[in-house]
Amino acid sequence: MRSNMTAFFPLLLLICTLSTVRLQINSDSKIIPLLNQGMETAQTSDPKETCKPDINSVLREMSALLAELKAEIRHLQKENEAQAAKVRKLELQKTELDKLKEQHEAQGGELITIKSRANITENQVEVLKREAEVKRVAFSASLLGTGSQNIGPFSTHMPLVFKYVVSNIGNAYNSHTGSFTAPVRGAYHFEFYMYGHHSHPSGAVLVKNGEHIFIAYEYSSSSHSVSSSNGVTLLLEVGDVVFLRLWNGAWIFDNENCHSTFSGHLLFPM
Repeated sequence: MRSNMTAFFPLLLLICTLSTVRLQINSDSKIIPLLNQGMETAQTSDPKETCKPDINSVLREMSALLAELKAEIRHLQKENEAQAAKVRKLELQKTELDKLKEQHEAQGGELITIKSRANITENQVEVLKREAEVKRVAFSASLLGTGSQNIGPFSTHMPLVFKYVVSNIGNAYNSHTGSFTAPVRGAYHFEFYMYGHHSHPSGAVLVKNGEHIFIAYEYSSSSHSVSSSNGVTLLLEVGDVVFLRLWNGAWIFDNENCHSTFSGHLLFPM
């Protein structure tokens, strides 16, 4: 039994192999005509005629696209040139603006300098004006402007008030008190004239800050009129006061003719 099986197995294997070869031959006999038919069809068709319409359309599209790109490039070039011109113009304007700014700053500095000089000049002018005003100091006054009057005699020295003011440049003389107050340090000159009559002495003394400086005094035993006068130059400080006192026991006369007077003026400041 075992020997029969051994002899049958190779036979079975041979039968299977022959069947497989037959199947492959049948399949190949069906595939080969199909391949031959395809090759014949491919050989009969022209590949140039098949691709030609597609290449022309692609070329046309590429030409149109290239034209558009050229037009866009030209447009961009024009815009770029316009922008470059604007930039150059702006740079010129900036340069001009910088120059104007520098000029403005320079003019501002000059204006400040001129203003400072003007202020200094203005201050100097004010100082000069004040000094000029101070330098113009002068007055002249008499005891009476209208009517007539005898003043005195008194047992003590009495201040005299010269009420009728002829001139008072600088307003240094006070017609209410009869005193002169120095507005500036300097040399001043004063003169005073006293008039009297009827056998009475006539005289007055010039006083500086309470100190008797010069006296003018005259006496006559006759009934005729008498007069006395004197003058002095004084160095006065600012605020020094000068006035006249009637000498005790003397008397003076005045009327609209202004016989008794008191005058003074600044010679020069110091």
